[in-house]
Amino acid sequence: MDRQSPTRANRPTGPTHPTRTTAQDVTAAVVRRPRRAVAGVLAAAALGTAALAGCSSDSEPSKAVSSAAGAVQSGLSAAASAAASAVESAASGLSSAASSAVASVAASAQAAASSAVANVKGGLDAKGDVTVSGVTIGSDGKAEATLSVANHEQQSNRYVIQVNFTDASGNVLDATAVTVPDVAAGQTAQATARSNRDLSGSVKVVVANAVRY
Repeated sequence: MDRQSPTRANRPTGPTHPTRTTAQDVTAAVVRRPRRAVAGVLAAAALGTAALAGCSSDSEPSKAVSSAAGAVQSGLSAAASAAASAVESAASGLSSAASSAVASVAASAQAAASSAVANVKGGLDAKGDVTVSGVTIGSDGKAEATLSVANHEQQSNRYVIQVNFTDASGNVLDATAVTVPDVAAGQTAQATARSNRDLSGSVKVVVANAVRY
C-alpha cells in the first residue's frame, strides 16, 4: 500500500508551546511609545507657539497706537515750532519794516528842513547864535524844545534854523525848520521847535544848521 500523508487528525499532538516574543517585537513596542511622547511634545509646542502668536498679535495694536501717538506728538511739536518761528520771523519783519519806515520819514523831514535853510538867499551862518534850553514831550506826543536866538549884530536879522530830533544814539527821528523873524540888534528872542510826529523815549534836540539874513 502506498504511504499516505498523515491528515491533520492523524498529526501527532503534543504539549502546546507558548509563543515566544522576539527582539523585533520588543523594539517595535519601545519605538511606538517614544513616538507618542514626541507627538505630544510637538502638539504642546504648537499650542505654545499659537499662544505666543496670539499675545504678539494682541500687543501689535498697543504698539501701533503708541507709535501713532508718538508721531502725532512729534507732528504737533514740529508744527508748534514752525508756527513760533513764523511768528518770530513775521514780528522781526514787521519790526524791520517799521524801522525802515521811521528812517525814511526822518530822512524826508531832515531833507526838507535842510532845504529850507539852503534856500535862504544871502544867508549867513548863525548856528552859534542859537541855543537849546530844554526838551519836553507834549500831551499830544510831539517833542518840543525852546530855542534862544541871540542877535550879536548891529542890525536886526531874521533866522531860519534847522532842528533835528534824535535818540540817545544820535539817530535822527525827525527834523523841522524854525523861522524867527526880526530879532533886534543885540537882542535875544525865543522860539519853539516842534516835531512833526509823535516821539517817545529819550529825545534830544540838535541845532543842525542856522542862517541869518
